[in-house]
Amino acid sequence: MTIRVLLADDQALLRSAFKVLVNSEADMQVVGEASDGAEAVRLAKEQAADVVLMDIRMPGTDGLTATRMISADPELAGVRVVMLTTFEVDEYVVQSLRAGASGFLGKGAEPEDLLGAIRIAAAGEALLSPAATKGLIAKFLAQGGGSVSGPAQGQHAERMAALTGREREVLVHVAAGLSNDEIGGRLEVSPLTVKTHVNRAMAKLGARDRAQLVVIAYESGLVRPRVD
Repeated sequence: MTIRVLLADDQALLRSAFKVLVNSEADMQVVGEASDGAEAVRLAKEQAADVVLMDIRMPGTDGLTATRMISADPELAGVRVVMLTTFEVDEYVVQSLRAGASGFLGKGAEPEDLLGAIRIAAAGEALLSPAATKGLIAKFLAQGGGSVSGPAQGQHAERMAALTGREREVLVHVAAGLSNDEIGGRLEVSPLTVKTHVNRAMAKLGARDRAQLVVIAYESGLVRPRVD
């Protein structure tokens, strides 16, 4: 199966470099290029993209707004967004995850890391390392209070109550940035069993993917932000 990739960045030279790299892989293909967020949303639908590499800062409609638009469109439910940042410590990273992005990647990442990120996102996994989850994400959620309030808080609480004890336990480990294999090792169950619990938690919590589970785990208060 070929992963259909859309490149969204206002720098033509960077898009060209990414295009050569992505098209060099047998299992992926660049199906479109966008110079702003609005064009990215349109092309994601027209070209049936699987993964969008989305720059956060673009003129006109920025990447954050475009990601929200993609997440809100039922026709684009299968599209995964990987945010591209100049600096990994970026105030918009958590906003991007809340908007529906599957993760983020620094523009200075190694080629193999970029290709790996595309494959991870296409598989529905979260592109979140344990270090990023415990450090950067926790930091910004802590700055925002670490939880939500009002109707959103009540919605989280209601959905969280629907989880089984094991699903909540798995969710805590997901929020720590652990893979299914790592979680399985800690809980002494198979990775497939972990995947089943993760999928059920996603369905009950209305999460698009694993990255959204991480955000919900923090916002609901199930996991408390730690800033070292």
